[in-house]
Amino acid sequence: MQRYFRQRFDLGEATPFVLMVLSIEELRTLASNLRVEGLNSQQIADELSLSQDTIAWLLAGDSENRPNDVRIGWRTIGVKPGRIAAIGAIMGDVVDEEMGLGETDTVVGISINGIAFAHEVARMIDSEMTVYRTTDSGNGSGSLSNKYGQVAGKRVAIVDDVLSSGVTMSHTIKAIRDCGGDVGLVVVLVNKTTRNEIDGVPLRGIIRAVAV
Repeated sequence: MQRYFRQRFDLGEATPFVLMVLSIEELRTLASNLRVEGLNSQQIADELSLSQDTIAWLLAGDSENRPNDVRIGWRTIGVKPGRIAAIGAIMGDVVDEEMGLGETDTVVGISINGIAFAHEVARMIDSEMTVYRTTDSGNGSGSLSNKYGQVAGKRVAIVDDVLSSGVTMSHTIKAIRDCGGDVGLVVVLVNKTTRNEIDGVPLRGIIRAVAV
């Protein structure tokens, strides 16, 4: 008998085993509940590891025109700092491989899910680290934090958990370039596309997950 993992959402009694198997109606309920809680479409997409197109489809209640998507769950990694550090070490190795040892000045983590990985990458390669904060508009727009490292005149690597449509990543790249930074690499835990570059920047995914 399958038992479902429902995290903190009110879909019934939680079970002790984590199996991320949810029906479309369950996902629709999750998305609707998160909207009621005040999250925008991008934040809901981050929470459920789905694309914004899929979230829009779920919230619209449409039974047709279903987007092609792959739901990614990495909670087994996220619950333990040591596991996040292990993934960060792999990402950091990729950054050094692609950009050269000691050639990365700043690592940018995209809020919210990319921050923990970016922190570990920056720690491993001994670089500065900063955060790209998305806005409440939900369209991927945002700004760079001024409380951490800087990107002006720096060689920059961007880190996130999942790349779906690439809209948020494009906004991040533009924000860094507008501030005078040179984006040399994008690294994600999971690349849900067939792309190997985005806006002229090499794209590396530790895992590629594409619907077939």
